[in-house]
Amino acid sequence: MLFGLFDSVEKKMRANAANWLELSSKVYHYRRDLMTDAERGALQQATETVRRQLRDKADSSKLKLGIESLEGVLRRVGGTHYPKSSWTENVEFFLVAAIVILGVRAYFVQPFKIPTNSMWPSYNGMTSEAFLKPADEPGRLQEALRMVTVGAWPCRLDAPADGEVLIPIGGAESRGYVHSRIVAGRSWLVLPTQVRKYTLLVDDQPVSVRVPLDFDFDWAVYDAFLTEGKAFNPENLGAAIRHKFDSGAIVTRDVDGEPLRCIRTGKYVKTGERVFSFDKLTGDQLFVDRFSYNFVKPTVGDGFVFRTGNIPVLGERYGDQYYIKRLVGTPGDVMEVREPVLYRNGRPISGSAAFDRNAHRTGHYTGYFNGHPDDRYPNAQLFAGQKITVPPAGYLAMGDNSANSQDGRYWGFVPAKDVVGRPLVIYYPFTTRWGVAP
Repeated sequence: MLFGLFDSVEKKMRANAANWLELSSKVYHYRRDLMTDAERGALQQATETVRRQLRDKADSSKLKLGIESLEGVLRRVGGTHYPKSSWTENVEFFLVAAIVILGVRAYFVQPFKIPTNSMWPSYNGMTSEAFLKPADEPGRLQEALRMVTVGAWPCRLDAPADGEVLIPIGGAESRGYVHSRIVAGRSWLVLPTQVRKYTLLVDDQPVSVRVPLDFDFDWAVYDAFLTEGKAFNPENLGAAIRHKFDSGAIVTRDVDGEPLRCIRTGKYVKTGERVFSFDKLTGDQLFVDRFSYNFVKPTVGDGFVFRTGNIPVLGERYGDQYYIKRLVGTPGDVMEVREPVLYRNGRPISGSAAFDRNAHRTGHYTGYFNGHPDDRYPNAQLFAGQKITVPPAGYLAMGDNSANSQDGRYWGFVPAKDVVGRPLVIYYPFTTRWGVAP
Protein backbone atom coordinates (compact mmCIF):
# COMPACT_ATOMS: atom_id res chain seq x y z
CA MET A 1 0.00 0.00 0.00
CA LEU A 2 2.84 2.43 0.74
CA PHE A 3 4.20 1.93 -2.78
CA GLY A 4 0.90 3.05 -4.32
CA LEU A 5 0.85 6.12 -2.09
CA PHE A 6 3.71 7.72 -4.06
CA ASP A 7 2.51 6.83 -7.58
CA SER A 8 1.94 9.75 -9.94
CA VAL A 9 -1.58 10.92 -10.77
CA GLU A 10 -1.07 9.75 -14.38
CA LYS A 11 -0.03 6.27 -13.28
CA LYS A 12 -2.98 5.91 -10.89
CA MET A 13 -5.43 7.03 -13.59
CA ARG A 14 -4.01 4.54 -16.10
CA ALA A 15 -4.35 1.73 -13.54
CA ASN A 16 -7.92 2.86 -12.86
CA ALA A 17 -8.70 2.82 -16.57
CA ALA A 18 -7.33 -0.72 -16.91
CA ASN A 19 -9.64 -1.89 -14.10
CA TRP A 20 -12.66 -0.33 -15.83
CA LEU A 21 -11.76 -2.03 -19.09
CA GLU A 22 -11.59 -5.40 -17.29
CA LEU A 23 -15.02 -4.81 -15.76
CA SER A 24 -16.43 -3.76 -19.11
CA SER A 25 -15.20 -6.99 -20.70
CA LYS A 26 -16.86 -9.06 -17.96
CA VAL A 27 -20.20 -7.27 -18.36
CA TYR A 28 -20.08 -7.62 -22.15
CA HIS A 29 -19.46 -11.38 -22.03
CA TYR A 30 -22.00 -12.00 -19.25
CA ARG A 31 -24.83 -9.95 -20.78
CA ARG A 32 -24.28 -9.51 -24.51
CA ASP A 33 -27.13 -11.89 -25.37
CA LEU A 34 -29.49 -9.82 -23.16
CA MET A 35 -28.52 -6.40 -24.55
CA THR A 36 -30.13 -4.65 -27.50
CA ASP A 37 -28.01 -3.80 -30.53
CA ALA A 38 -27.92 -0.16 -29.41
CA GLU A 39 -26.71 -1.13 -25.88
CA ARG A 40 -23.98 -3.38 -27.27
CA GLY A 41 -22.86 -0.67 -29.63
CA ALA A 42 -22.76 1.99 -26.87
CA LEU A 43 -20.74 -0.29 -24.57
CA GLN A 44 -18.28 -1.24 -27.33
CA GLN A 45 -17.82 2.41 -28.35
CA ALA A 46 -17.22 3.64 -24.76
CA THR A 47 -14.83 0.73 -24.12
CA GLU A 48 -12.87 1.38 -27.29
CA THR A 49 -12.55 5.08 -26.41
CA VAL A 50 -10.89 4.29 -23.07
CA ARG A 51 -8.70 1.60 -24.66
CA ARG A 52 -7.51 4.06 -27.35
CA GLN A 53 -6.78 6.71 -24.73
CA LEU A 54 -4.64 4.23 -22.81
CA ARG A 55 -2.82 3.20 -25.99
CA ASP A 56 -2.18 6.82 -26.98
CA LYS A 57 -1.07 7.73 -23.43
CA ALA A 58 -3.71 10.43 -23.07
CA ASP A 59 -3.35 12.72 -20.06
CA SER A 60 -5.25 12.03 -16.85
CA SER A 61 -8.00 14.58 -17.51
CA LYS A 62 -8.98 12.95 -20.83
CA LEU A 63 -8.80 9.48 -19.29
CA LYS A 64 -11.06 10.64 -16.48
CA LEU A 65 -13.71 11.82 -18.99
CA GLY A 66 -13.47 8.52 -20.90
CA ILE A 67 -13.87 6.50 -17.71
CA GLU A 68 -16.90 8.53 -16.60
CA SER A 69 -18.53 7.95 -20.00
CA LEU A 70 -17.86 4.18 -19.77
CA GLU A 71 -19.21 4.07 -16.22
CA GLY A 72 -22.47 5.71 -17.37
CA VAL A 73 -22.97 3.06 -20.04
CA LEU A 74 -22.22 0.26 -17.59
CA ARG A 75 -24.82 1.58 -15.17
CA ARG A 76 -27.45 1.40 -17.94
CA VAL A 77 -26.60 -2.03 -19.37
CA GLY A 78 -24.77 -3.89 -16.56
CA GLY A 79 -27.82 -5.38 -14.84
CA THR A 80 -26.87 -7.16 -11.58
CA HIS A 81 -23.21 -7.35 -12.68
CA TYR A 82 -22.80 -3.57 -12.41
CA PRO A 83 -22.83 -1.75 -10.12
CA LYS A 84 -21.50 -4.50 -7.85
CA SER A 85 -20.99 -3.91 -4.11
CA SER A 86 -17.68 -4.66 -2.44
CA TRP A 87 -19.60 -7.03 -0.14
CA THR A 88 -20.66 -9.12 -3.14
CA GLU A 89 -17.13 -9.16 -4.52
CA ASN A 90 -15.78 -10.29 -1.13
CA VAL A 91 -18.32 -13.11 -0.92
CA GLU A 92 -17.37 -14.27 -4.41
CA PHE A 93 -13.68 -14.14 -3.53
CA PHE A 94 -14.08 -16.24 -0.39
CA LEU A 95 -16.33 -18.75 -2.15
CA VAL A 96 -13.77 -19.27 -4.90
CA ALA A 97 -10.96 -19.47 -2.33
CA ALA A 98 -12.93 -22.07 -0.33
CA ILE A 99 -13.51 -24.18 -3.46
CA VAL A 100 -9.80 -24.06 -4.32
CA ILE A 101 -8.78 -24.95 -0.75
CA LEU A 102 -11.24 -27.86 -0.59
CA GLY A 103 -9.97 -29.12 -3.94
CA VAL A 104 -6.34 -28.96 -2.85
CA ARG A 105 -7.20 -30.63 0.46
CA ALA A 106 -9.18 -33.43 -1.19
CA TYR A 107 -6.69 -34.30 -3.93
CA PHE A 108 -3.23 -32.91 -3.16
CA VAL A 109 -2.21 -31.71 0.31
CA GLN A 110 -4.11 -32.03 3.58
CA PRO A 111 -3.26 -30.57 7.00
CA PHE A 112 -3.15 -33.13 9.80
CA LYS A 113 -2.57 -32.81 13.54
CA ILE A 114 -0.87 -35.57 15.53
CA PRO A 115 -3.26 -36.33 18.42
CA THR A 116 -1.42 -38.99 20.46
CA ASN A 117 2.15 -40.08 21.17
CA SER A 118 2.05 -43.44 19.41
CA MET A 119 4.67 -42.07 16.96
CA TRP A 120 6.83 -40.32 19.57
CA PRO A 121 9.64 -39.33 19.37
CA SER A 122 9.45 -39.17 15.56
CA TYR A 123 6.27 -37.09 15.83
CA ASN A 124 4.88 -35.53 18.96
CA GLY A 125 1.28 -35.75 19.99
CA MET A 126 0.16 -33.56 22.85
CA THR A 127 2.94 -33.59 25.42
CA SER A 128 3.76 -31.68 28.58
CA GLU A 129 6.54 -29.74 30.24
CA ALA A 130 6.46 -29.86 34.03
CA PHE A 131 7.94 -27.15 36.28
CA LEU A 132 9.20 -28.41 39.62
CA LYS A 133 9.07 -25.05 41.41
CA PRO A 134 7.38 -21.67 40.74
CA ALA A 135 10.72 -20.06 39.90
CA ASP A 136 10.99 -22.38 36.87
CA GLU A 137 7.65 -21.27 35.41
CA PRO A 138 7.66 -18.94 32.39
CA GLY A 139 6.73 -15.30 33.03
CA ARG A 140 3.69 -13.70 31.39
CA LEU A 141 5.60 -12.46 28.33
CA GLN A 142 7.35 -15.80 27.88
CA GLU A 143 4.03 -17.62 28.29
CA ALA A 144 2.54 -15.56 25.46
CA LEU A 145 5.56 -16.23 23.25
CA ARG A 146 5.46 -19.97 23.96
CA MET A 147 1.74 -20.04 23.21
CA VAL A 148 2.37 -18.60 19.73
CA THR A 149 5.54 -20.48 18.79
CA VAL A 150 5.08 -23.95 20.32
CA GLY A 151 1.38 -24.05 21.24
CA ALA A 152 2.02 -24.17 25.01
CA TRP A 153 -0.99 -23.65 27.30
CA PRO A 154 -0.25 -23.19 31.02
CA CYS A 155 -1.87 -25.30 33.76
CA ARG A 156 -1.24 -24.22 37.36
CA LEU A 157 -2.78 -26.07 40.35
CA ASP A 158 -2.66 -24.57 43.86
CA ALA A 159 -3.25 -26.32 47.18
CA PRO A 160 -6.80 -26.07 48.64
CA ALA A 161 -5.48 -27.20 52.06
CA ASP A 162 -2.35 -28.21 53.95
CA GLY A 163 -1.12 -31.76 53.41
CA GLU A 164 0.66 -34.31 51.23
CA VAL A 165 0.00 -34.50 47.48
CA LEU A 166 -1.61 -37.84 46.57
CA ILE A 167 -2.07 -39.29 43.06
CA PRO A 168 -5.18 -41.50 42.55
CA ILE A 169 -4.51 -44.51 40.32
CA GLY A 170 -6.97 -46.43 38.13
CA GLY A 171 -10.68 -46.12 37.39
CA ALA A 172 -12.82 -47.29 34.49
CA GLU A 173 -12.52 -44.09 32.43
CA SER A 174 -8.80 -43.58 32.91
CA ARG A 175 -6.58 -43.20 29.86
CA GLY A 176 -3.43 -44.52 31.53
CA TYR A 177 -2.38 -45.05 35.14
CA VAL A 178 -3.65 -41.80 36.70
CA HIS A 179 -7.34 -41.70 37.57
CA SER A 180 -9.60 -39.59 35.32
CA ARG A 181 -13.23 -38.99 34.41
CA ILE A 182 -14.66 -38.01 31.02
CA VAL A 183 -16.80 -34.89 31.45
CA ALA A 184 -18.41 -32.19 29.31
CA GLY A 185 -16.17 -29.32 28.27
CA ARG A 186 -15.55 -26.69 25.61
CA SER A 187 -13.27 -26.60 22.59
CA TRP A 188 -11.85 -23.14 21.82
CA LEU A 189 -13.88 -21.98 24.84
CA VAL A 190 -17.06 -22.21 22.71
CA LEU A 191 -17.75 -25.57 21.02
CA PRO A 192 -19.20 -28.36 23.22
CA THR A 193 -16.90 -31.36 23.50
CA GLN A 194 -15.68 -34.01 25.95
CA VAL A 195 -12.57 -33.59 28.06
CA ARG A 196 -10.76 -35.52 30.78
CA LYS A 197 -10.91 -34.34 34.36
CA TYR A 198 -7.90 -35.38 36.42
CA THR A 199 -8.12 -35.02 40.20
CA LEU A 200 -5.16 -34.99 42.58
CA LEU A 201 -5.59 -34.80 46.34
CA VAL A 202 -3.95 -32.67 48.99
CA ASP A 203 -4.62 -34.97 51.92
CA ASP A 204 -8.45 -35.30 51.50
CA GLN A 205 -9.07 -32.17 49.42
CA PRO A 206 -9.38 -32.48 45.61
CA VAL A 207 -7.64 -30.22 43.11
CA SER A 208 -8.60 -30.81 39.47
CA VAL A 209 -7.57 -29.94 35.93
CA ARG A 210 -9.32 -30.55 32.60
CA VAL A 211 -7.38 -31.48 29.48
CA PRO A 212 -8.18 -32.84 25.96
CA LEU A 213 -9.08 -36.54 25.79
CA ASP A 214 -5.81 -37.52 24.11
CA PHE A 215 -3.51 -35.49 26.36
CA ASP A 216 -0.87 -37.67 28.06
CA PHE A 217 -1.38 -36.59 31.68
CA ASP A 218 0.67 -39.55 32.96
CA TRP A 219 3.72 -37.97 31.32
CA ALA A 220 3.23 -34.71 33.23
CA VAL A 221 2.70 -36.52 36.55
CA TYR A 222 5.78 -38.67 36.01
CA ASP A 223 8.01 -35.66 35.27
CA ALA A 224 6.69 -33.75 38.30
CA PHE A 225 6.56 -36.47 40.96
CA LEU A 226 8.01 -39.85 39.92
CA THR A 227 10.98 -39.36 37.63
CA GLU A 228 13.76 -40.65 39.93
CA GLY A 229 16.25 -39.41 37.33
CA LYS A 230 14.87 -41.53 34.47
CA ALA A 231 13.46 -40.20 31.22
CA PHE A 232 9.75 -40.72 30.61
CA ASN A 233 8.48 -43.78 28.82
CA PRO A 234 5.54 -46.04 29.71
CA GLU A 235 7.82 -48.75 31.13
CA ASN A 236 9.56 -46.32 33.50
CA LEU A 237 6.22 -44.92 34.62
CA GLY A 238 4.87 -48.40 35.30
CA ALA A 239 8.03 -49.35 37.20
CA ALA A 240 7.79 -46.21 39.35
CA ILE A 241 4.16 -46.96 40.23
CA ARG A 242 4.89 -50.62 40.99
CA HIS A 243 7.74 -49.50 43.26
CA LYS A 244 5.35 -47.26 45.17
CA PHE A 245 2.93 -50.14 45.63
CA ASP A 246 5.64 -52.63 46.58
CA SER A 247 7.09 -50.25 49.16
CA GLY A 248 3.67 -49.60 50.69
CA ALA A 249 3.64 -45.92 49.73
CA ILE A 250 -0.11 -45.99 49.05
CA VAL A 251 -3.29 -44.93 50.81
CA THR A 252 -6.98 -45.26 49.97
CA ARG A 253 -9.10 -42.15 49.50
CA ASP A 254 -12.56 -41.36 48.11
CA VAL A 255 -12.12 -39.72 44.71
CA ASP A 256 -15.03 -38.62 42.52
CA GLY A 257 -17.36 -40.84 44.52
CA GLU A 258 -15.30 -44.03 44.48
CA PRO A 259 -12.59 -45.39 46.78
CA LEU A 260 -9.23 -45.44 44.98
CA ARG A 261 -5.69 -46.33 45.92
CA CYS A 262 -3.45 -43.27 45.83
CA ILE A 263 0.32 -42.96 45.51
CA ARG A 264 2.00 -40.94 48.23
CA THR A 265 4.40 -38.46 46.60
CA GLY A 266 6.19 -37.24 49.73
CA LYS A 267 5.54 -33.67 48.63
CA TYR A 268 3.87 -31.55 51.33
CA VAL A 269 2.28 -28.18 50.58
CA LYS A 270 0.46 -25.47 52.47
CA THR A 271 -2.80 -23.79 51.43
CA GLY A 272 -2.24 -21.63 48.36
CA GLU A 273 1.13 -23.13 47.47
CA ARG A 274 1.76 -24.63 44.04
CA VAL A 275 0.77 -28.30 43.86
CA PHE A 276 1.47 -29.01 40.22
CA SER A 277 2.60 -26.83 37.33
CA PHE A 278 2.93 -27.83 33.67
CA ASP A 279 2.35 -26.59 30.13
CA LYS A 280 0.25 -28.53 27.62
CA LEU A 281 2.18 -28.63 24.33
CA THR A 282 0.26 -29.04 21.09
CA GLY A 283 0.85 -32.00 18.80
CA ASP A 284 2.87 -31.71 15.60
CA GLN A 285 0.87 -30.35 12.67
CA LEU A 286 1.73 -31.76 9.25
CA PHE A 287 0.98 -31.35 5.59
CA VAL A 288 0.11 -34.77 4.13
CA ASP A 289 0.73 -35.68 0.49
CA ARG A 290 -2.52 -37.20 -0.81
CA PHE A 291 -1.37 -37.25 -4.43
CA SER A 292 1.62 -39.61 -4.75
CA TYR A 293 -0.11 -42.82 -3.72
CA ASN A 294 -2.43 -42.50 -6.70
CA PHE A 295 0.57 -43.35 -8.90
CA VAL A 296 3.08 -45.22 -6.72
CA LYS A 297 2.62 -47.85 -4.03
CA PRO A 298 3.36 -47.03 -0.40
CA THR A 299 6.89 -47.90 0.67
CA VAL A 300 7.88 -49.67 3.87
CA GLY A 301 9.28 -47.04 6.24
CA ASP A 302 6.95 -44.26 5.10
CA GLY A 303 4.96 -42.27 7.57
CA PHE A 304 1.50 -43.60 6.78
CA VAL A 305 -1.82 -41.75 7.06
CA PHE A 306 -5.03 -43.75 6.67
CA ARG A 307 -8.72 -43.77 7.54
CA THR A 308 -10.17 -46.00 10.24
CA GLY A 309 -13.80 -46.37 9.15
CA ASN A 310 -13.35 -49.85 7.65
CA ILE A 311 -11.03 -51.25 10.32
CA PRO A 312 -13.01 -53.50 12.70
CA VAL A 313 -13.20 -52.18 16.28
CA LEU A 314 -11.63 -48.81 15.36
CA GLY A 315 -14.45 -47.88 13.01
CA GLU A 316 -17.11 -49.12 15.41
CA ARG A 317 -15.59 -47.48 18.47
CA TYR A 318 -14.18 -44.20 17.12
CA GLY A 319 -15.82 -43.70 13.74
CA ASP A 320 -14.06 -42.72 10.53
CA GLN A 321 -10.93 -40.83 11.61
CA TYR A 322 -7.46 -40.16 10.22
CA TYR A 323 -4.58 -42.04 11.91
CA ILE A 324 -0.85 -41.86 11.38
CA LYS A 325 1.56 -44.75 11.99
CA ARG A 326 4.60 -46.09 10.14
CA LEU A 327 4.14 -48.55 7.30
CA VAL A 328 5.94 -51.78 8.23
CA GLY A 329 4.30 -54.44 6.06
CA THR A 330 3.00 -54.60 2.47
CA PRO A 331 0.92 -57.39 0.86
CA GLY A 332 2.63 -60.78 1.18
CA ASP A 333 5.20 -59.72 3.80
CA VAL A 334 5.82 -62.09 6.71
CA MET A 335 6.13 -60.14 9.98
CA GLU A 336 7.45 -61.07 13.41
CA VAL A 337 8.50 -59.23 16.58
CA ARG A 338 11.48 -60.49 18.54
CA GLU A 339 11.76 -57.79 21.14
CA PRO A 340 13.16 -55.20 20.58
CA VAL A 341 13.53 -55.91 16.84
CA LEU A 342 10.79 -56.03 14.19
CA TYR A 343 11.42 -58.61 11.47
CA ARG A 344 10.15 -58.47 7.88
CA ASN A 345 10.53 -61.54 5.71
CA GLY A 346 13.01 -63.09 8.13
CA ARG A 347 15.33 -60.08 8.43
CA PRO A 348 15.45 -57.03 10.70
CA ILE A 349 13.23 -54.44 9.05
CA SER A 350 14.88 -51.58 7.14
CA GLY A 351 13.71 -48.49 5.28
CA SER A 352 13.51 -45.91 8.06
CA ALA A 353 15.88 -44.50 10.67
CA ALA A 354 13.16 -45.19 13.26
CA PHE A 355 13.48 -48.96 12.61
CA ASP A 356 17.20 -48.96 13.41
CA ARG A 357 16.78 -46.69 16.44
CA ASN A 358 14.10 -48.94 17.90
CA ALA A 359 16.15 -52.07 17.24
CA HIS A 360 19.08 -50.58 19.19
CA ARG A 361 16.87 -48.68 21.69
CA THR A 362 18.64 -45.46 20.80
CA GLY A 363 17.66 -42.33 22.71
CA HIS A 364 13.92 -42.25 23.44
CA TYR A 365 13.19 -45.17 21.08
CA THR A 366 12.28 -48.09 23.36
CA GLY A 367 12.16 -50.91 20.79
CA TYR A 368 9.34 -53.00 19.35
CA PHE A 369 7.13 -55.11 21.62
CA ASN A 370 4.94 -58.12 20.97
CA GLY A 371 1.20 -57.81 20.98
CA HIS A 372 -0.78 -59.30 23.86
CA PRO A 373 -4.23 -60.91 23.96
CA ASP A 374 -6.78 -58.21 24.73
CA ASP A 375 -10.54 -58.68 25.16
CA ARG A 376 -11.10 -55.24 23.60
CA TYR A 377 -9.30 -56.27 20.39
CA PRO A 378 -10.35 -59.65 18.98
CA ASN A 379 -7.90 -59.22 16.05
CA ALA A 380 -4.82 -58.85 18.29
CA GLN A 381 -1.72 -60.49 16.78
CA LEU A 382 2.11 -60.54 16.63
CA PHE A 383 2.32 -62.38 19.96
CA ALA A 384 5.70 -63.73 21.09
CA GLY A 385 6.81 -66.44 18.63
CA GLN A 386 3.99 -65.68 16.16
CA LYS A 387 4.54 -64.88 12.49
CA ILE A 388 1.80 -63.23 10.42
CA THR A 389 1.38 -62.62 6.68
CA VAL A 390 0.02 -59.32 5.38
CA PRO A 391 -3.07 -60.01 3.19
CA PRO A 392 -3.20 -59.09 -0.53
CA ALA A 393 -5.35 -55.96 -0.09
CA GLY A 394 -3.94 -54.75 3.20
CA TYR A 395 -1.05 -53.04 4.95
CA LEU A 396 0.43 -53.40 8.43
CA ALA A 397 1.05 -50.16 10.32
CA MET A 398 2.78 -49.73 13.70
CA GLY A 399 3.73 -46.84 15.93
CA ASP A 400 7.35 -45.83 16.50
CA ASN A 401 6.48 -45.67 20.22
CA SER A 402 5.66 -49.37 20.33
CA ALA A 403 5.31 -49.47 24.13
CA ASN A 404 2.50 -46.90 23.97
CA SER A 405 0.79 -47.54 20.65
CA GLN A 406 -2.50 -49.18 19.78
CA ASP A 407 -1.62 -50.23 16.25
CA GLY A 408 -1.78 -53.15 13.82
CA ARG A 409 -0.75 -55.54 16.59
CA TYR A 410 -4.22 -55.00 18.09
CA TRP A 411 -6.69 -53.97 15.39
CA GLY A 412 -5.21 -55.72 12.37
CA PHE A 413 -4.56 -54.50 8.84
CA VAL A 414 -5.30 -51.25 6.97
CA PRO A 415 -7.44 -51.84 3.84
CA ALA A 416 -5.62 -50.60 0.73
CA LYS A 417 -8.62 -48.46 -0.25
CA ASP A 418 -8.33 -46.45 2.99
CA VAL A 419 -4.73 -45.31 2.50
CA VAL A 420 -4.60 -41.49 2.42
CA GLY A 421 -0.96 -40.47 1.99
CA ARG A 422 2.36 -39.72 3.62
CA PRO A 423 3.51 -36.73 5.69
CA LEU A 424 5.52 -34.07 3.87
CA VAL A 425 6.52 -31.40 6.39
CA ILE A 426 5.91 -30.42 10.00
CA TYR A 427 4.72 -26.81 9.70
CA TYR A 428 3.90 -26.20 13.37
CA PRO A 429 4.99 -25.85 16.14
CA PHE A 430 8.26 -24.03 15.56
CA THR A 431 10.59 -26.49 17.28
CA THR A 432 13.66 -28.47 16.23
CA ARG A 433 11.27 -30.91 14.49
CA TRP A 434 9.99 -28.17 12.13
CA GLY A 435 10.66 -29.03 8.49
CA VAL A 436 10.71 -32.19 6.37
CA ALA A 437 8.79 -35.01 8.05
CA PRO A 438 10.88 -38.06 9.06
